Order: sequence, then C-alpha cells, then structure tokens
Amino acid sequence: MLGIDTGGTFTDAVVYDDPARRVIATAKSPTTHDDLAVGITGAIDAALAAAGVSPAQIELVCLSTTLATNALVEGRGRGVALVIIGFDPEVLDRAGLADALGGNPVIFCDGGHNAHGSELAPFDAEALATQLAQLGGLLESGLPIEAYAVAAQFSVRNPAHERAAAEVIGRVAGRPVTCSNELSAQLNGPKRALTAVLNARLIPIIDELLSTLESAIVARGIAAPVMVVRGDGSLVSAGFVRDRPIETILSGPAASLVGAAHLSGLADAVVSDIGGTTTDIAVLRAGRPVLSAAGAEVGGHRTMVEAVAMHTLGLGGDSEVHHDTRSPGAVLRLGPRRILPVSQLAMTYPRAVEAILRAALTEDRPTENSGRMLVATRRFAEWRPAGAGEMAIHAALRSVAGPVAWGSIGASAKRSLVDRLVREGLIMLAGFTPTDACHVLGMHDHFDAAAARLAAEGYARRRDSLGRPIAESAEEIAHATVETVIAASAEAVLAAALAEDGLPGELVGSPLVRRSMGGPRAGAVVRVEVGLVDPLVGLGASAATYYPAVAERLRTTSVVPEHAAVANAVGAVAGRVTIRREAAVRSPAEGQFLVHLGDEPTLHLSIADARAAAEAGLRTRVSAELAAAGAGEVELRSEWTELVVELAGMPLFVEGTMTLTGSGRPDLARR
Repeated sequence: MLGIDTGGTFTDAVVYDDPARRVIATAKSPTTHDDLAVGITGAIDAALAAAGVSPAQIELVCLSTTLATNALVEGRGRGVALVIIGFDPEVLDRAGLADALGGNPVIFCDGGHNAHGSELAPFDAEALATQLAQLGGLLESGLPIEAYAVAAQFSVRNPAHERAAAEVIGRVAGRPVTCSNELSAQLNGPKRALTAVLNARLIPIIDELLSTLESAIVARGIAAPVMVVRGDGSLVSAGFVRDRPIETILSGPAASLVGAAHLSGLADAVVSDIGGTTTDIAVLRAGRPVLSAAGAEVGGHRTMVEAVAMHTLGLGGDSEVHHDTRSPGAVLRLGPRRILPVSQLAMTYPRAVEAILRAALTEDRPTENSGRMLVATRRFAEWRPAGAGEMAIHAALRSVAGPVAWGSIGASAKRSLVDRLVREGLIMLAGFTPTDACHVLGMHDHFDAAAARLAAEGYARRRDSLGRPIAESAEEIAHATVETVIAASAEAVLAAALAEDGLPGELVGSPLVRRSMGGPRAGAVVRVEVGLVDPLVGLGASAATYYPAVAERLRTTSVVPEHAAVANAVGAVAGRVTIRREAAVRSPAEGQFLVHLGDEPTLHLSIADARAAAEAGLRTRVSAELAAAGAGEVELRSEWTELVVELAGMPLFVEGTMTLTGSGRPDLARR
C-alpha cells in the first residue's frame, strides 16, 4: 500500500506492508502549491525507490491532506454563490454565514418546507434562472464563480426544493452544486447553509489535488484504487469525496491520530501534530480518536461535519512571524497565516531572494515589510487588476520571473490589499518563519540555510518600542522564534486538554498557569504545577525540535515515535471505511409516524412499522454508500433512541432517531 499526505509544507509518502502491519519506506518532498504534481510525484518516486518495490505491486493508494483545513484557517477558497430558499435575509447574520461568504453573492428564493416536510411556499425555478443569468457567473472581482451552494428551509425533512434548484443551476451555470441536505441530516438551516458554502469553496481545490494524484499514479503504472481520509479518520473513495470535500477538513489531523495510535502503541494520550500551517491537538481514548459532538470547527467556522474533536490553530513551521513594536526587545507572536519560508523560496530563485534580502540589510530604518517578498501563483494569469494598487502589484510581478520585494512596489501595495490578494490565491507572501529560524540554528537542513541566515539578520534589525534592534544577531532572533513556538505550543496543548476536561481554555492565561509553565522561581513561596495526565505524542517533521521541551513544561512524558514525521501518511493506510447515517421519525398526529430518510417523508401507522422502515431504508442507503466509498466486506450496526414525554399521565412519543453505522476495510479487489 502507498500512503500519501499532502500538507502545507511537505508531501509525505510511505510504502506500507498491510499483512505485516509495518512501514517499509518513507519519503518527504516539499509541497509545491503552485504545481502540486511536483511535490506529489517527488514523494511517490522517492518512497518507491527506497522500498525497492515496483509500481505494479501497489494494491491501494490512500491520501490524507491538510489543504482543505489550511484553506479555511487562512480564509482562502474559491469563489462561490449561495442560493437560499425559504429564509429571510436575516439568516446571513446567524452561524457566521455572512463571514463565510465574504461578500460572495447570495440569491434569495421563495419556497421551503416545515418540520413535517410539507411545502411552505412554491419554488419558482424560472425566477432562479433569471437571477443566475443576471450574475453572469462572475464575482465582483471579475473572477469566476466556481461552485454553488443551496440551502432550503427544513430540507432535511424534504429536499425537493434544493434538488430543483440544483437542477436549474446545473442547466444555467454548468458548475458544481452542493445541496445542504446531502452533507447533514441535522436541523439548523443557517449552520447547514454555512457547511454547504464551505463545501462549495473547497470543490475546485480538492478536485485539483485528486486529479493531480490520479495522473501521477497512472503515469507510474500504479493500477490501484485511491482512497481519501475523512475528518473522522475513516476512508472513502476519491469519487465519493469529490462531491463532499468538506468532509476532508481535518483529514490530515485525523490521519495523524490513527497513525499516532498505530506508531506509538498508546491507547490513551494527547496528540499534537505540528505542520507548516497549523498545529492540531486531539485526544486518544482506548486507541481511538475522540469525536466532536458539535461538529468540526476550523478557521472559526462551526460546521456540521462529523470529525475528530480537534483543536486547530494557525501555528506551524511556516507561520508568519510578527513582533510587537509596542514592547522592548523581541516580543514575538506567530501566525495564523502561513507564508513561504525564504529558505524554501531560495531553492527555486536563489539569486533573486539573496538580492532582496541583502538590499533589506542596507535599509536605515527597517519596516514591517523589509525582507518580505511577493510571488505570483499559477492563478496570476487569470487576474484582471483594477485600481492603482492592484495594477502596481500586477505590473511588478509580471515584469520578473520570481519574487519581488514588497517594499519596492511602493505605498500602493497596502497590507489590506496584499492580504486580500493572498486570500484569493493570486499571490503568495514570503518572509522569515520558524522554519528559517531552525535552519539558522542547524536544527533543519531541508532548504537554503544561507538565505535563512540573511532573513534572520534582517529581521533582527527591526526596531522595538525604544527604537533599538530587537536582537543582536541572527542566532538570537532564531532562538527567540523557536522559544516562541515552544511557549505557544505548550499553551495550545494545555488549552485543548482543559477544554476536553470541560474547563475553559482561557485558564491558560491565568497567572497561576503561567507560573507553572514558566518553571520554578528563585525565592518563590508557592509551588504551582499544572500538567497533563497522559503522555504527549508529538507528530510532524519538526516534532523532535519542539515537543520534548513542550512536554517538560506540561510535566508529562514526551513520545515522538519512529516515523512521526510521516504519521499522517501511515494513518492514511491504516484506516477503515466507515459511513454513519441517521433517519428521523416524527409523529405529527396521534397514530401517524413520518420517516425522514433524505427523500420525501413516508407515512406509517405504528411506531414499530416506522422504526422498521427507517432501519431498512438506512441499510439500503448505507450499503450503497459503503460500496461507493470503496469498502469490501462490511459490518452494519444500528441504534435506536427516542424522546417520550408524559402527558396527562400517558406516555407521548415525540421523536425517534435510527442511526446505522457501517464499517469495513478497503476493497482491494477493485484494482
């Protein structure tokens, strides 16, 4: 088997012997965001060569990825439009829906259903077609609307209007459509709409990744099915996840948990996985990831996606380093945005990067943008700039093959404008990062250490609140940066652990907890010790750099297992295909029971008949989805819960839920 993890900084690959349950070979290749194929093929080729196996021997390819998670954490994603049916405009103020849309267009339509699945108002297909034609398939920026989301009132009780809208969008716009009822069977229309919007944003991103991977393995003669890790750690087929890319948020972290249990042999542990963009923290109990009852939360958005109870923050090896100009000395903070380390950029453009960094060293008064660079992405060719600021940046990047110094563009390249262009995927920002700091200190050797040192020297020259340089040397600012990563990681792990115990994570900021993590103090009267009960498993390429010190601050043992740097890829091949679906049974009147299975509700005259119909319908649906998801032999398990209240001394049935879970290993016969 071949396991692949495409992260923000590296693409990892492992060749895995499934019968022996062991890793044969591992490989890493830098993730090339401008052309994912370079990083993917580099990792695959290196892993196959190290394992000494031929492509024809690979029976299964499993992929985990942080691309969806990173896109939401960093506020990126492709342009979408939302069609919302049966809701008032005020719905945009709920569940963070307006924030998720970010100014992208919304079309309101009459229609929707009530809680029993009965139509509230007719849906006007022609009115929707007219509004779609008026949009013209474009955002205000001139970029295309690449996908559409549809959310209707009580569509989980009756999806007819969502399906009708999807048919109109397909006919008029010819773009992918996400219907909210297909992502969750839960009530809460605004939250379902939010989940549908985020899913639509991710469709082009995940489709590009899967197409790149499929082309790479075909070109190498690998005739094997492709599976993808979902946010709950289970596997599904590539075709299945293309329509539901939102289910890959926390895919990489979930795979890392499965890999952590497999590699460490621990049943109970706190697991922290530091990547290039994010740190992902979760808990293992009895060898399984703890799942979130409230749905996955990423980038400030609470979705309806079932996923591991993961605490994700924008802290990684490639986090943007900021310094507090209001404080004396090097008071640093990190993230949440990932930028391109200058040491990595120098591997492609060594002369241009060196020239920009050396020019920054000659500045009399370094600014926030000194030594920072702008780089065009592959989407740059689609850009039609508007306004003086956009045109200045566009002209500067168009005139060179490589990076340009941010400061060389002038006052028109305002921070807010650059931030927006980065979010829209038109440019990348490069600068000093913890990855560069580690190269300065000899902790890493993946990229150009000389460029890292130049960047660190330039960063050290920035001024504090007293007008003095924030550090005396490249080594001093590098040490300060690494120390900031350790301190921030310890606080993040402890906050996540407190939350899992039902305590407010904000306690991390209290004087007592800060005293505990700061270690013993000379002359102190009070001893304060706050820490973890279970071991801390550190994962990621830089885990060994940071986590022994993090564990020490949290008064626990540190476990950085063999192959910790590729735990995500290991977890990808060690997972199972799992599908879990629910059916609701409601009683609108005495002696009547409606079963809601994702189609128009069916009426039954007894609770026993309704319950049997719900289970039979779920078995048919889950079995079909398991087959589509790539499972072989499967196990099905049903569970029934109901709400009964007492009225006038008599029991009254209110609602019941039938849950069916199916699970199995991937079907290797599908080769």
